[in-house]
Formats: sequence, structure tokens, C-alpha cells
Amino acid sequence: MSTTPLPPPNQAAPPPSAVGNPNFDPSAAASAAAMPPPPGTDMTGICFRDPLWLSTYPLDRNLVFDYFALSPFYDWTCNNEQLRSRSIHPLDLSHLSKMTGNEYMLSEVMEPHLFVIRKQKRDSPEKVTPMLTYYVLDGSIYQAPQLCNVFAARIGRAIYHISKAFTIAASKLEKIGYADAESEGSNTEAKTKETIDFKDLKRVDHILASLQRKLPPAPPPPAFPDGYVPPTSDGEKAAEDQQSTDVQPPPLDPIIDQGPSKRTKYQ
Repeated sequence: MSTTPLPPPNQAAPPPSAVGNPNFDPSAAASAAAMPPPPGTDMTGICFRDPLWLSTYPLDRNLVFDYFALSPFYDWTCNNEQLRSRSIHPLDLSHLSKMTGNEYMLSEVMEPHLFVIRKQKRDSPEKVTPMLTYYVLDGSIYQAPQLCNVFAARIGRAIYHISKAFTIAASKLEKIGYADAESEGSNTEAKTKETIDFKDLKRVDHILASLQRKLPPAPPPPAFPDGYVPPTSDGEKAAEDQQSTDVQPPPLDPIIDQGPSKRTKYQ
């Protein structure tokens, strides 16, 4: 299929609506055509708006592509530009489907506020590959971010808020821990400063003595069998010989003396 030669970058073809229009500024189209964005360039931080064009022409589905062609998002090597050079509507699908290469397609329309333009690569009448998406919102043209960038931004924002929440929670838990430690320290100091109540000690001693009086006397210890001699070592014999010279204490009851120790009485 024969194609029409493209206009040079500094001499862009005016849109059909600009023919005979004294308000048309060819410098705007020339500046837009001077630096066409390469395919796949991230231009999401750029916004284009031409108040003069918007005040002159209505923004509808027939003229929105001419307005889009003034923006830096427009690729002058697309198939739509070839149709414009032949005075054919640039969005005519009957002609675009017969061509191969990059093209723009108007996918969604909500006149006069929203227009969605999709850039795609056509390999055959039935096979197209989407590349980028642009939208015209109330006269301002933007490049839509790719889905992976949207997911990355949302996940990054969620991680930021989650980490910030954990930081705030950790700081509050540290304050609570310090408060508990201070309260525990004050309680231990208060406990150590408490004085011993002698009245309670005397009362407990009186109760224990009354219980001991109520109990029956302890039975005598069983006698050793006849002929049984407890084993004694040489050290024990020497200790017994030394103790024999001293004053012998009175015999002790093994049952009573091995019982619980008596509580110390405080005067």
C-alpha cells in the first residue's frame, strides 16, 4: 500500500479544523512535533492543556484527536497522521485496519469531560497490541500509568502506613513498659519500707501455742533391739571421750527435738 510522505518535524500539517482559522497558532504544533516522545516513555508527570484551543473549538469525539495531536504525547509517525495528511479522519477504523504500525484509537468517550485514547501496535486487521493509554479530562491531557506502576505505588503506600503504625505501637508499648517498671519499683520500695507488726507476730505465736496444747503428747521412741550396738567411727569415739570429760547435757527426746523450729519471739 502506497503511503503519503510525512511532514518534516518543524512543519506539522495543520488539523482540518484549523484550515481558514485565523486563531490557529502553527508554532504550538511545530513545538509538539519537534520532539516526539519515543514509544514506552514514562510521561506520567506531564500535563498538557491549551486554553486557546479549548476556547475556540468544542471538545467532542470529532475534534478531540486534533486537540490530542497538539500535545507532546502525540507520535507524528503514527498511521493516524498519514490519514490526516490525506484529509481522512484520523480515527477512521476502515482505513486504520488496513495499515500496520503504531496507531491511536478512541476507546472510551464521555462527552465533553472524558476521552480515553489508546496507543496500540497493529500487525494485522485482527491483531493489535496495546502499548500506552492517554486520557483527556476536562481539557487536560495525561498519560495513564501502567498497571505494574499502580500496583507498586499502592503496595509501597500500604507498606509505609503499616510500618508507621508498627512504629507508633512500639513507642506506646515502650512507654507502657516504663510505667509498669516504675510502678513495680515504687511497690518494692514501699514494701521494703513497711515495718514489722509485732502484734501480728504475738497473735500467731499464741495461736500456735494453743494448738500445741490441744495435741496429745508425743509417744516414746522405740527401743533398740537386744544386742544392737550403733556403729561409731574413730572420730566419733574421740569426740565421745572428749565430751565425757565435760559436763554431760540432759538427754534429748529425738522426736520432739527433730520437730519444727520454734518461731523467734520479738519483745
